[in-house]
Amino acid sequence: MKIKILVADDIVANRLLIGTIIENAGFEYQSVGDGKKMVELLEKNFSIFDILFIDIEMPVMNGLETVRYIRENFPKPQNTIPAIALTAHNLNDYGDKITKAGFNEVITKPYSMEKIVKIIQKYVQK
Repeated sequence: MKIKILVADDIVANRLLIGTIIENAGFEYQSVGDGKKMVELLEKNFSIFDILFIDIEMPVMNGLETVRYIRENFPKPQNTIPAIALTAHNLNDYGDKITKAGFNEVITKPYSMEKIVKIIQKYVQK
C-alpha cells in the first residue's frame, strides 16, 4: 500500500521542499496553498490520504482552523486522520494552541528527512 500525504502550506518553496523529502522517502504527496483548499480536497477525496501536514500560518484558513474544522465536522474515522503541524514559530507561543486544535504532532522548521520519515512511520504503523 502506498502512503499518500496531503500538505498545506502557503509558501510554494516550503511545499516543494517537504514534497521532495516525502517523495525521496518513498511516499506520495499532494499539496495545496491554504487550509480551505485542503478541506475542499478532503471533502471530495478523503479516503486517499493517510496523513496531513499543515502549516500553522496561512491565509484564508490557517492550520489551527483547518484541523479544528476537520476534527469537528468530518465523520469518523476521517476526523481522526493524523495531522502534523508545520511551524517555524517558538512552540512556547503555539504549543497549547496546536494541541487544543487537534494536531497529533508538531514538526518545527527547518525540515529534515529524518524528522518527517519518523513521524510518517509512527502513524502509518497504527
